[in-house]
Amino acid sequence: MAKIFQIPSSKSSLLFNPKSKPGTELSRTIQNQEVMRSRSDNPKSKIQNLKSVGLLAILFTLLGGGAAQAQQKKVYRIGILLPGGALYETVDGLKVGLRELGLEEGKQFTLTIKDTKGDVKAAEEAARNFEREKVSLIYALASSVITAAKAATTNTPIVFCIGSDPVTGGLVDSFAKPGGRLTGVHFLLRDLTAKRLEILKEIFPKASRVVTFYDPGNPGPTEAAKSGREEAKRLGLKFIERHVKSAEELRQALQALKAGEADAFFYTPDAMVLSQAQLIIDTARAKRFATMFQEQSLVAKGALASYGQSYYEIGRLSAKYVQKVLSGTPPGDLRIETFDDVELVINLKTAKELGLTIPPNVLARAKKVIK
Repeated sequence: MAKIFQIPSSKSSLLFNPKSKPGTELSRTIQNQEVMRSRSDNPKSKIQNLKSVGLLAILFTLLGGGAAQAQQKKVYRIGILLPGGALYETVDGLKVGLRELGLEEGKQFTLTIKDTKGDVKAAEEAARNFEREKVSLIYALASSVITAAKAATTNTPIVFCIGSDPVTGGLVDSFAKPGGRLTGVHFLLRDLTAKRLEILKEIFPKASRVVTFYDPGNPGPTEAAKSGREEAKRLGLKFIERHVKSAEELRQALQALKAGEADAFFYTPDAMVLSQAQLIIDTARAKRFATMFQEQSLVAKGALASYGQSYYEIGRLSAKYVQKVLSGTPPGDLRIETFDDVELVINLKTAKELGLTIPPNVLARAKKVIK
């Protein structure tokens, strides 16, 4: 009976070679199998093999884990441009809004804040630097700052919070389809000027003269001042307009303002003036005249009253635009939303210092009352 031999299908060295002498390949196969068996029976070889496998496993884990970790460690850089003052409330709202969307500061994103203190040239330079540093996006607050940021950059996406009309201002094509690199949140500011002055007169019926400061070279405040002027005429108020082109000029004008020269300060929407809000409040309290602002947080800092939106809530709402742009959505595809939640806030402590009694019907309309 013929003997049947099984040829192992392992390495090339074990394959059958027809030119070999009979029995040569078979003897090699048997020898190789014996060598392999003896090695596998050797405790040192077993340990060496285990070490090799373990090292390979560790190496693959480190390489794989390192790649995953590198992917997880992507941190977006957000450059913030603002004129200072009460607009820091917007940044606080932004942080909270991003956290609510699952983005944690320091892990998923970082913020670099440039306070321009109402200086347009400083805003342009800061925007150029942000683009040079390749930030993921620029978050810009106030019309003058947003306009400067757009003019100074060419590629960086911009998310804004703006109180004037971004379409008539030439920043975007439309509210529904902004186009280009800009989008964000719009809120009523200039449109509330007349109503804010009317409420000031209701709070302080005996007032006959109000003073306002703004930069005449800025179209937004100039238009708002016109609205204030017309409303003042209707209410029988003297509307004192002081033109200031910088924070320093504003400080000098406040210093020069004599006690009794005006009964109240009235805020005409101007980012540069807003950056000096606390100085205005402190000066007003020292010279004993009332103050009427737009931003709610200033009432807690000593202003008599405000009529407008919460910058904090505006910032919180804008977080979804930042999140979407960071995720890859083109800003031009994101519809601009208008935030129109308007509230009256009154500070009774300040009213008492000024010797004012707020009419009950006005007090009843206040959303918040600080005592």
